[in-house]
Amino acid sequence: MSTPSHPLEFVQRYLQAVRFWLPKTQGQEDVLSELGEDLRSQIEQKETELGRALDKDEVSAILKRCGAPMLVASRLSPSRYLIGPTLFPVYTFVMKIVLLWILLPLFMLIVGPTSVAINGGDWGAGVLNTMGHLWFGWFMAAGIITLVFAVLERTHSQMGMDGKWDPMKLPPVPKEERKSSLVGTACQLVFAVFGLAWLLLLPHYPVLIFGPAAALLKAAPMWQKFYLPILLVGVVALLRPTLTLAKPGWAWFPSLGELVQTGLSLILLNFIIDTAGQTAGGEWHPFVMLTDAGSNSAQYAHVAALINVSILLSLIGVWFGLSIAIVIQAWRFLRAIRKRSPASRQPAALEAH
Repeated sequence: MSTPSHPLEFVQRYLQAVRFWLPKTQGQEDVLSELGEDLRSQIEQKETELGRALDKDEVSAILKRCGAPMLVASRLSPSRYLIGPTLFPVYTFVMKIVLLWILLPLFMLIVGPTSVAINGGDWGAGVLNTMGHLWFGWFMAAGIITLVFAVLERTHSQMGMDGKWDPMKLPPVPKEERKSSLVGTACQLVFAVFGLAWLLLLPHYPVLIFGPAAALLKAAPMWQKFYLPILLVGVVALLRPTLTLAKPGWAWFPSLGELVQTGLSLILLNFIIDTAGQTAGGEWHPFVMLTDAGSNSAQYAHVAALINVSILLSLIGVWFGLSIAIVIQAWRFLRAIRKRSPASRQPAALEAH
């Protein structure tokens, strides 16, 4: 952990630590601004008494008297009932980690596909079973976590954190988030142009996707009804960096553009996978087919079958990846909107020890 080069940098690190434990729904900036002014006032008062600037150890001592960041955040937060203000920030943090970042990916990536396989490839039954088990797992995990923290609250198990924390070990303040890189956005625009041109040329030049195998393989008929929607997603991918470059002041647009593009891709991919699924006759819609030159070869037919299975598995993997990505991008977009919305003024008082 790096040590600040300037003693007042301790204050910025301290405010960053308090911000982490404050509820996201309240006016964080107002609370932190008032807290920062209080700390700087204490430092200035001490410097006036000593007639010199304070060193790192003296600034650290002032922060230590104010209290551990988590405890200070709890005093600045609204009162809770079942779990007290000291443990509530930790309680919500553990709840998010367990429910959203452990159980949800576990059920989506492992339990879900396993349930579909057990139900003989029936996606409907597999999804319903997975959702039922997920809700039960969430309920059990939330109940156990709540019970543990309620017991800690009743037994006053605070683990002496207020006396053991060290201001010297506070993590540094990261650099402010930069707006979308001009070079990065320009590269996205170039790739989008080439990608859209590739899609437009693809129906006329199959070699662009099959390479030398174009003499034996061709796209299946199912791609005809998805070609225009795929082009639409390509156009969205082109417009997103174009508007980002044209309107650099729209700080919210990059996250919204990513969210819209991922959402459209996810919807389109879902229809493609569903179309490739079993029909009433028990047949699969292939992604690629043999041309006339290779249709009489059993070996080529086996190769085409392996390619179709590989494409299907790859699309399912991409579907799960996009499902996770859209949740993350939605959270980033909401955070960007929340940062731009006016924060409600909420008075806060700092109780120094």
